Amino acid sequence: MPYCLAIDIGASSGRHILGYIEDGKLKLKEIYRFENYIKDENGALCWDIDHLFREVKEGLRECKNQGYTPDTVAIDTWGVDYVLLDKDKKEILPAYSYRDSRTVGVPEEVDRIIPREELYALTGIQATAYNSIYQLYCDKKSGRLNKAEHFLMMPEYLSFKLTGEMKNEYTLTTTGGLVNAKAKERDETLMDMLGIKKEIFLPLSQPGTVVGSFTEEVKEYVGFDSTVILCASHDTASAVAACDVGDNGFYISSGTWSLIGTENAQSVTDERAMNDGFTNEGGVNYRFRFLKNIMGMWLLQSIRKNLDKKYTYDEMMEMAKASDFTETVDPNAQELVAPENMIEAIRGLLGKPELPVGDVLNCVYHSLAQSYKKAVETVEAISGKSIDVINIVGGGCKDSYLNELTKKYTGKRVIAGPVEATATGNLMVQMMYCDKELTLEKARALVKVSFGSVEV
Repeated sequence: MPYCLAIDIGASSGRHILGYIEDGKLKLKEIYRFENYIKDENGALCWDIDHLFREVKEGLRECKNQGYTPDTVAIDTWGVDYVLLDKDKKEILPAYSYRDSRTVGVPEEVDRIIPREELYALTGIQATAYNSIYQLYCDKKSGRLNKAEHFLMMPEYLSFKLTGEMKNEYTLTTTGGLVNAKAKERDETLMDMLGIKKEIFLPLSQPGTVVGSFTEEVKEYVGFDSTVILCASHDTASAVAACDVGDNGFYISSGTWSLIGTENAQSVTDERAMNDGFTNEGGVNYRFRFLKNIMGMWLLQSIRKNLDKKYTYDEMMEMAKASDFTETVDPNAQELVAPENMIEAIRGLLGKPELPVGDVLNCVYHSLAQSYKKAVETVEAISGKSIDVINIVGGGCKDSYLNELTKKYTGKRVIAGPVEATATGNLMVQMMYCDKELTLEKARALVKVSFGSVEV
C-alpha cells in the first residue's frame, strides 16, 4: 500500500498530511504542523523561505520518526509569489509577499503598454496588483531580473530544495497572469512587450509530473528517500480537484481567501467576466476554475490578531451571532488588504469609528455572504448554468454561522466538507500518479465516499 505525503502550506500555517487507502477509503493522518508568516524586511513584506524549507524538512523527518516512509511527496501553496535565482542557483532575496505594496500603481503602468481588456482576453486573469506579471514588471524596473536565471514559484522552489531539480507547474503558473488561456502556455509576445526575459522560465509541466528524488543531504537529514512530484501546486487547484462540483455545482474554497466559482471546460474571457471580477485559473486535466477571489478568513484572522488572540474563532463567531448589525463592506476593498488594524479599517469603511467589535465581526460575516450571493448570480448570468448546490471546502467550512448565512443569502443548497480539501486534492494527484487507472472522476468519487459531507 503506497503512502503519499501532502505538504500543504498556506499564508499562516503549513501541514504535512499522510494519505493512504484502506478498506476502499482514503485515510488522512496529520504528521506535522507549523507556522508561516510574512516578515518585514527593511520595509518590504517578505516570506522567510529559509524557515519554510526548514519546516518542510522537519515534517519529513517527523514522518520517519512516526514510522512512515512515503513513496511520493508533493507541495502546494498559495499562488503568484516566487523566488528568483541567479546563474549559480543562489536566491535573489528578498522573496516578496503578494501583500507588499511595491506593485501599487503598476497595473496602471502596464495598462499603457497593453490595455487591460486585451490582457484579460489573452490570459483570463484579473488585473490584481499582486499578480506575478506585475511583480515581475517591478523586478524588471528595479534591475532584479538582470541577474536572474531561474524563476520558481513557492512549491517549485521548495521542491527544488528537496531534489535539486527545477520544474514549473501549470495550475500555479496560471495564477500569475502570463499564461495564454487558449494556448495554455506562457504568452511570449506578452513577455516581450513588457520586457520580461523569457529565459528564466521552464516549460509548463502538468500535475503528476515527477520532479526528482531527495538530494543526498536531504536523505541524510530526514532518514529516507522519496519521489517528489508536482501536484496541482496552487492550493485552490488542489482543493477543487477534491471537490465533486458536477456540471451545475459551485465551490467555495474557504480559507485565508474565499475562492468561489465553478469548473468549466473552456475559459471565459469576455468583457462581462472581466468587469464582474472573475478569473480563469488552470486546473487538473486542463479544466478551468472560473472563480472570483474574495478576501475570506483573512479578515477574521486579522481581527483576532488585533484582539491579541484572546478569543477563539468560535468565540468570535458567537460574538457576531449576538449582534444585529448587518451593514456590509466590500471584502476586497484595498483598505483591507494589509491594514495595520483590521478593526479600525472596517470601522473606517463604514464611517462608524465607535462600532463595537461584535458588530464589526457581524459586518464581516454578512459582507462575505453577500459577496458569495453576487458571485453565484454572476456565474449563472454569464454561463447560463443554474447553480443548484454550493460545496464549501477547506478550513472555513467549519464556520457554521458563515455556512448558514451563505445558504440564506444565496438561496442554494449548501454542503460543507471536506475540511482538508487542499491536502486531499494534493494526495489525489499523487495517487493518480501511483495508480494510472485512477482518473480524476474516480478520485473525486473516492473523496466523496471517504469523507462524506454535511448539508447545512
